[in-house]
Amino acid sequence: MSQFVFKLPDLGEGTVEAEIVGWRVKPGDLVSEDDVVVEVMTDKAAVEVPAPVAGRVVSTTGEPGDKVPVGATLIVFETGKDGATEVPSAQSPAPTPSHQTNNVTVGSSAGNGRDVSHAAAHRGRVATSPAIRRRAREAGVDLSNVPGSGPKGRIVREDFEAYVEQRTGHAKGTARAPEKPVPLRTRPAAGGTEEIKVIGLRRLIAQRMSEAKRTIPHFAYVEEIDVTELEALRRHLNSKLPTGTPGLTYLPFLALGLVRVLKDFPQANALYDEERGVIIRHHAIHIGVATQTPEGLKVPVVRDAQSRSLSDLAAEMRRVSEAARTNKATREELSGSTITITSLGKLGGIASTPIINAPEVAIIGVNRAVERPVVLNGSITIRRMMNLSSSFDHRFVDGYDAAALIQALKEHIEHPATIFIDT
Repeated sequence: MSQFVFKLPDLGEGTVEAEIVGWRVKPGDLVSEDDVVVEVMTDKAAVEVPAPVAGRVVSTTGEPGDKVPVGATLIVFETGKDGATEVPSAQSPAPTPSHQTNNVTVGSSAGNGRDVSHAAAHRGRVATSPAIRRRAREAGVDLSNVPGSGPKGRIVREDFEAYVEQRTGHAKGTARAPEKPVPLRTRPAAGGTEEIKVIGLRRLIAQRMSEAKRTIPHFAYVEEIDVTELEALRRHLNSKLPTGTPGLTYLPFLALGLVRVLKDFPQANALYDEERGVIIRHHAIHIGVATQTPEGLKVPVVRDAQSRSLSDLAAEMRRVSEAARTNKATREELSGSTITITSLGKLGGIASTPIINAPEVAIIGVNRAVERPVVLNGSITIRRMMNLSSSFDHRFVDGYDAAALIQALKEHIEHPATIFIDT
């Protein structure tokens, strides 16, 4: 019997420490090699850290919210006969990106350790990612029964999802994993308080929002737009869609309109590199779509919007937003935007003051569209009206240019046929 001290590995990109988001194990637990033992958060991304060996957990370092330096002891395992494993190489695992979720998974190569699972001991080590192992545990799936289509039979995400779908939807005589009991919500006692520690993604969001608001002089501009004709076009196009196809919202029209006007306002499709003191103007337009998720606000990216049609923009917006909400977006899909669109949908209100998604210099916000009486050609009539609430980095986008950009966008939205004319 011996002990294996696992230190927090170098997670890449200059990371010197990581915040503990949540432990997946506790002292006394038996774990297999590659089982995720802790989730941490760096300044770049959430990271799932797998066990480099199989054994029994002796001790863990830190509580959720604590920060651990790279190279510091993270967890101690008991290995050997009593720990149900042999001691592999003591090298820390190298970070590898997960293609299944937006989290970066720290992986390791196969060592000499043996899985504590009795089934795995007889059938051999199943090759797959730590993220899929976690999903398998949550779903009660024995990975040795899942056929793998990857190299050397490795189980990839598509293999796992196809197996689960078959198992729950078509397979007969296969027991389903027991459903987790839903905890009863209790109303807190009158006058009581509840303390919620700000950790993980929520802490990172708070930090970045504070930095953006503190360092960027926001110039807010709100303009009223008549979307009556756009609404008529949207309804007409949706009526032509095949049954079951998701309908068009205002956002792809807005994105296509932005593509048209940013040609004349390149200073708004830019990133500010503060360390070098350089504004980087982009020819390609990568639109961030602010998306509310259970973990907090994320901004998945629709790349090369200037090369996409209306239907393509709509489909890609839906795809990346859903990937962000279900925690399946890759790291690449959550970075690299050059300008962001944000919308509160039906909760959009009259106006808002969106915070710029640094290092971008502009964000366009969509408010609720409602019918109301307006004066048109000297007469009072009912029109469908909507406000655009936008913010610009006043250091690099002058107020006149910001207003001119929104006015140009307004013209396209109010005369939607012009959105489809590439001049």
